[in-house]
Amino acid sequence: MRRKIPSTAALSAFEAAARHQSFTLAADELAVTQSAVCRQIAGLEEFVGVPLFRRTRRGVTLTAAGQDYAKRVRQRLDEVERDTLALMGTASRDGLRGSVELGIVPTFGTHWLLPRLPGFATEHPGITVHLSSRVRPFLFEGSGLDAAVFTGEGGWPGTEAHALMPEKLIAVGSPALLGGRDALKEQDWLRVPLLQMSTRPYGWRQWFAAQGLSVPGDMAGPRMELFSMLSKAASHGQGAALIPRLLVEDELQRGHLVALWPTEIPSNRHYFLIHPTENEGASPSPLALFRQWLLKLARSA
Repeated sequence: MRRKIPSTAALSAFEAAARHQSFTLAADELAVTQSAVCRQIAGLEEFVGVPLFRRTRRGVTLTAAGQDYAKRVRQRLDEVERDTLALMGTASRDGLRGSVELGIVPTFGTHWLLPRLPGFATEHPGITVHLSSRVRPFLFEGSGLDAAVFTGEGGWPGTEAHALMPEKLIAVGSPALLGGRDALKEQDWLRVPLLQMSTRPYGWRQWFAAQGLSVPGDMAGPRMELFSMLSKAASHGQGAALIPRLLVEDELQRGHLVALWPTEIPSNRHYFLIHPTENEGASPSPLALFRQWLLKLARSA
């Protein structure tokens, strides 16, 4: 049975015109004439039997149906473009190889994984790893992702979770906070601004309790979503930040940050590689090869 799908040319013209709210700008983007865009959209409206634009003397505006359809078309075209680029990226003179679409918490990806990825490329030159930022759990179905690296206490339903490493938290700040000393004293915490992780509102309270300290106002202070934001704010003297040590090793070595307290503590979280349950084939998949490499790397970290 033939699918009832408009031409991709008509959909591309419609998506561009909807985004720009202009047939002229859509024509410029697509490198065609304005009349060509008009014909494509008129043909699309005839195909679906619903007006998608209102034509006025001042230009065009989307109808309610057009607004809804534009969102859906844009999403589908983005998916087709992503899949096409992924396929193009796996091509080599030896034929198709493979790729891994990985969702990852941004700071871990930037500070820990990215500097180590050249090692994977050396071992498996035909496999490309694509990274997408994810800060919260999600459903793999429809996401286009093969796997994800997350922090937490375990995996999600319908997935396999492979523990990479435990998370150990360290209190860091600008060297100016220490004033030449090796560490802060207990009473110093009363005057140091505390930078808060928005997804971990009790982080400082739990850390102080583990150190045997009681600090009033332990939930007060600027809130930020990413550890990279916390480390940058701390390095600029805005306060103390509680961050996994492995994410600030470079800043500590460079002297942009210093440890404010002599001990670090493990949190109740691990870094996990999480992916849908995989059917093992006759030969390892790109994901299986990446998983083997990452687990070996994590054990040696």
